[in-house]
Amino acid sequence: MATLLHLDSSLFPAAASASRAVTEAFRKTWEEQHPQGTVIYRDLSAAPVPHLDVLAASAAFADPATHSPEQAAAFAERLKLVEELEQADAVLIGAPMYNLSIPSTLKAWLDQVTLMGRTAGADSSVKGLPVTVVASRGGSYAPGTPREGLEYVQNYLEAVLVELLGAEVHFIVPELTMAASNPAMADLIPLAEASREQALVSADEKAKLLAARVAA
Repeated sequence: MATLLHLDSSLFPAAASASRAVTEAFRKTWEEQHPQGTVIYRDLSAAPVPHLDVLAASAAFADPATHSPEQAAAFAERLKLVEELEQADAVLIGAPMYNLSIPSTLKAWLDQVTLMGRTAGADSSVKGLPVTVVASRGGSYAPGTPREGLEYVQNYLEAVLVELLGAEVHFIVPELTMAASNPAMADLIPLAEASREQALVSADEKAKLLAARVAA
């Protein structure tokens, strides 16, 4: 049966989070297509994974027989996250833009699962894995906009997920999410609403396509 690894990293609950609303729509459609499947869910805001430390990092480059008890424990936690990624048939990530980048909790997860010689490198164990990223943001950083040069979320995630892990990445981008709460952006509310609706439609379509592909 198909396995979806679903990660959310928004600080806000579903009712107040653009990224969570879209990942929820994707997951609902996926589960409708794979009612007997498995969803591994991690809310990285509510239950953050540890930031990569010297114990977990150094253990990756040492013979397991030489690991100290502390190294062994830290590396075991890292391997748990790696194995969750490896067993997934598809990955769904909610990645809101905070201060021009991704939440630190999502960065911590990426650091833990990027393991050279296993998930990262020419022979990556997750090469070709389809990853859908919901990259929400309060403004717009699309090509041709004044803030295009400050788009670090998609650029960074594509570099890590594609260049390091060899995954296949697709982005869904709900933008202008602050329009309804920022008076200076009031005239952008129609565009924000259109972006949200398009993101929800894209989530449904992408979930159906990936579900069918995994089932084939």
